[in-house]
Formats: sequence, structure tokens, C-alpha cells
Amino acid sequence: MKNTTLNIGFDDTDSPKGMCTTYLAYKLVNSLKQDNVKFLDYPRLIRFNPNIPWKTRGNGAVSLKVETKNPEKVKSKVIKFVTKFSDLKNGANPGVVFYENNSIPQEFTELSKKALWSLISRSQIKKFISKHNLESFHIGNGQGLVGALGAIGYQFDDHTFELLSYRKKSQFGKKRNIVPSSVKQMQEKTYPKTFNSFDTKKEKIIFAPHGPDPVFFGIRGEDVDSLFDASKMIQTKEKPVGHLIFKSNQGTGDHLQNELEIDSIKPYSSGVIVGVVCGEPTIEQGGHIKFVISKNGSELTCFVYKPTGITNDAAQLIKGDQIRVGGGIRRSSAKHGRVLNVEFFEVLKLQKKTILTNPTCFKCNKKMKSKGRNQGFECKRCGKNATKKITLVLPRKIKNQLYIPQSSAHRHLTRPRQRIHVTNKNTKFVNSSKWISNYN
Repeated sequence: MKNTTLNIGFDDTDSPKGMCTTYLAYKLVNSLKQDNVKFLDYPRLIRFNPNIPWKTRGNGAVSLKVETKNPEKVKSKVIKFVTKFSDLKNGANPGVVFYENNSIPQEFTELSKKALWSLISRSQIKKFISKHNLESFHIGNGQGLVGALGAIGYQFDDHTFELLSYRKKSQFGKKRNIVPSSVKQMQEKTYPKTFNSFDTKKEKIIFAPHGPDPVFFGIRGEDVDSLFDASKMIQTKEKPVGHLIFKSNQGTGDHLQNELEIDSIKPYSSGVIVGVVCGEPTIEQGGHIKFVISKNGSELTCFVYKPTGITNDAAQLIKGDQIRVGGGIRRSSAKHGRVLNVEFFEVLKLQKKTILTNPTCFKCNKKMKSKGRNQGFECKRCGKNATKKITLVLPRKIKNQLYIPQSSAHRHLTRPRQRIHVTNKNTKFVNSSKWISNYN
């Protein structure tokens, strides 16, 4: 029997009430390694468009690339595990796609790229699967097929890694007791090789979920060795069962590469727009900031939300400022039309901020007083006169720079400040015990 390269993609195995697609991957990878299946790359955790309304948490799908002499046996095991470890009773709609080939066709990659910023329907995916005669499996409405196929087709232009530590089944749903100071120290010691584990402004842990899913914590960073070393610095009384390291597009800003056009914008899409601020921002209920930008004669309302920590900066924008703004399009409602929920904004060109004010007496260096409507101005000390107000240029409290949210408000795909201008292109797969471990 000859060796076959098999690509496996799966998604939508979890629900808001439990389980996790990466945990399924952890259980599956352990089982496949016992069968001596050869792994050709790290497990891939691909985050897709974060604005899809029916996503559970991070809208992540998983794919595996293996070499096997018995692909049918592997496929059978995958389906068995997906059926067993999906939260079907709480609405999971798992999907699996198999593709036997070492190289991935361009059509697959293009579809995956589109899933980063737009809404891909189940019917589109099912037609694609039929057209390419792909083997697939799903339970429920087939929503998981979208991410499953997308995870296989995804092509990395930049990547990070995430070490996900998993809990014992007896601990599911219980509070995670992790020593905050150990997380803070780990982040300081491993900087800039890890990111978004601890929010130093709010002094709180941000690398551990709060729900009932099997994940204990997840450390994100630039390479496998850094994550493995970082995980040893975390202090906790609870002993996890093991970990799995994924190659991922987290922290790459992948979903905000698409240029949006206001006239043809669709709800739930993600991307960026370069436009001009139309007027003064307003403070909405809750402390959120609202402003409007225009491009080619069309206008779009933008919201910067209080938790981002950049509302004070957004409030300093004025009419005429040119900015580049990125985020997701919220569906229109009775109160608002389509709105861009801002994930970042970059000031490209600042307008001069001016006010008209009474002239200053050059001799006395004092403000002149008005002599009455249309009668000019007079210095009360020396009697000198002036005919009109002067224009005063005010200093701006905002600069030509990028403004991104504080780390606790980051989405999985948000590029943190320390990763700006950082790109991981190629990482050689090292099949060591570091990327998957079971703790005794």
C-alpha cells in the first residue's frame, strides 16, 4: 500500500454551552499518533470572519495534514471522533471535509480567503464540494462544512502559534484558578515572543476563557519553543491533562486586508475603508463614540466602543481628517443604518483645528474687548483698535498614527502592537514532543 497525503478539515463541533473544536483536535491527534499516522505539519487553527452572527466564540476551524497507508481508516476515525466530541444536544452543526493531495488547488485558497471577510453560505460550500467531488460528512444543517473546507484551503502569508492547555473532564464548567502574577511575569519574560496573555492596564488575565469548554488557557506567540517554555511559568493548583500547539492566523489582522466600498458594502463583512471625517464625533449612551466618514460621495457611520480604550482618541477627530478605519459591518436596524464597528483607525492626514477669537494687543499682550456689533475691538489698557477677529490654530490631541484597542478588547485576529511589521513566512515542522503533550 502506498502512502497517501490526506488533508482533514472540521468545524462547528462546539456550542456556547460546551466543547471546543480544538479539544476534538487534541483527542483526535493523540489517537492518530497511536496508529502511527505521520503528521506533515502542525495542526492548523484558522480564524475566519469574526462578524458572522452565529459563530460560537472565535469562529475557528481546524485542519490536519497527514500521511497514511490507510486513508479510509483515518477518515472513519475522524467521523467517529467528530460525532462523539461534538456538542450536538446544544446546537453544534459539525462538518468534515477530506482532500487527498499534497498540494491545494488555487480555487480552495480563494474560497478560504473570501471566508476571512465575507459571509459564505452553506449552499455555496455544498456546490463547491459537489463540483470538486470532495468527500465530506456533516450533522445538522452543514454549517461546519464552511470552516472545514476553508481550513484546508487557507494559505499562510503570516502566522503565529497557540499552545492550548486542556482540562480534565471533571473540571469542565468549574472556575479556572490561575495565579495572575505568574501570567504577568510570564508575559514580561517572554516578550515579544508571546502576546495577549495579560492586560497590564486592567491588571487581569486574558488568555483563559470563562465558559464551560475544555480549554484551560491558551498562550499565543511566534514559535513553538517560546510557547512551550512559557507554559511552564504558569502557576495553578489545577493540573491540566495536556496541550496541543496549533499553527494559526491569530494576531495577523488577516480579516482586515479587504478594501470595502461604501456603496456595495454588505452586512457582516470585514475590511478597511479610507475616508474623510464628515463632522464632529458625538458621545453616545455608554460612552461610545460615533462619527461619519465619506468616500466618493457616499457616507458610512462608524462606532468606536468604550471597551476598546480608544474612544478618547476617536473623540479628537474633526471634520476633514483623513483616516483609514478597519472593522466589521453591523446589519442595519430600526435605529441605525449599516454601521462599521471599528477595530482600529489610523490617522493619515490631520486637518488644522482653528477658532475665531478676539485679537491680542501687540503692545499690552492682552485680549481686546468688542466695542459692539460690527464696531471692531479695542484694548482697554492702551486704547489701540482692531477691526476683526483673528484665526487661531489649536494644537491637536491626536497624531498621524495607528490607534488599536487595549489588549483585553482584541479579537483573535487583531494584530497586537508588538506584531506590527512582524511577519512569519516559513516555519519548518519539527515533529517533537513539544507540540503535543499528555501530562502524567
